[in-house]
Amino acid sequence: MRTPLCDMFGIEYPIFAFTHCRDVVAAVSKAGGFGVLGAVGFSPEQLEIELDWIDDNIDGKPYGVDTVMPQKAVDVHGESADDVLDQIRSMIDANHWRYVDELMDRFDLPPLPEGEKPGGVIGWTDEVAHRHVEIALAHPIKLIANALGSPPKDVIDQAHDHGVKVAALAGKAVHAHRHVQNGVDIVVAQGYEAGGHTGEISTMVLVPEVVDAVAPTPVLAAGGIGSGRQIAAAMALGAQGVWLGSLWLTTAESGSSPAVLEAYLGATSADTVRSRCYTGKPARMLRNAWTDAWADPEGPGPLGMPLQNILTSEANARIARSSRPDLQFAPVGQVVGRMNDVRPVRDVMYQLVEEYIETTERLHQGLEG
Repeated sequence: MRTPLCDMFGIEYPIFAFTHCRDVVAAVSKAGGFGVLGAVGFSPEQLEIELDWIDDNIDGKPYGVDTVMPQKAVDVHGESADDVLDQIRSMIDANHWRYVDELMDRFDLPPLPEGEKPGGVIGWTDEVAHRHVEIALAHPIKLIANALGSPPKDVIDQAHDHGVKVAALAGKAVHAHRHVQNGVDIVVAQGYEAGGHTGEISTMVLVPEVVDAVAPTPVLAAGGIGSGRQIAAAMALGAQGVWLGSLWLTTAESGSSPAVLEAYLGATSADTVRSRCYTGKPARMLRNAWTDAWADPEGPGPLGMPLQNILTSEANARIARSSRPDLQFAPVGQVVGRMNDVRPVRDVMYQLVEEYIETTERLHQGLEG
């Protein structure tokens, strides 16, 4: 399974694990892969805490940080997270606030405890994302990735000045080519099947298109990959490794809530939908009553990023408290159909590698025959 990316980062296997859980980051890197912490859900202060923990628990193994820096974002500035949130809330119209109130009543969501204020994700505002980058580069990370296009040129230069490689996700070959022109070192070709923010071209079609468009820049394949057989297929398409996200959501270290975990374990590959109801951009998640409500043509429809998440922040918090699997925000790719049990990260890594070896040996024997 060894590729040039293994030498670039000093890892055993070119298996990159995107996750919002620090425990998964550490476990994947210690098992020979490369853990990448998604920063978007953290305030700058909390991100510092998470990275300090990783530094203390990863045994010196390499890891990275994933930020979200949209090409188009609202222009907000503030001294604190509360300032940023207040500015974003002021941009949301009364009709959308009214619709969210109606949905919370319709689903009979439990109120928040007295004094608890809903927040919302502000990591995809430009100012906060830049602060995330500054914090990340103060730690011994080896990679900065951007989930929504090329990072700004100043971020790429800043990372390179620190000796840190830069990756960017792409859903089209033209986007991948633009990333490389901007100075990105690694392209993650993420197909339609992927969880979270994703485009409209399938992995099988996208990966070779991107590989050809950006050669010799290394490409990681993402979307619908959850087994050693699929890793072997990605390598056959020209990728130098894989970027896996959904697979870690049902690991023992994942931190998924009981309700969300129940939803994942009971889902099939046909139970996901691309919806703008959580972030404002198309993202793949489990379809449920909440996603259906935002697809209702009688409703006002989702707002853009980052307004939609701030709009629904109280509802999301109350849904989480409800412990109802039929309403939980559960971002995941179509590979969820094979996520049927809870296992430690090390066991998942072992199975991926073993199945990859078995697959490539079987192919080799078949060709020799």
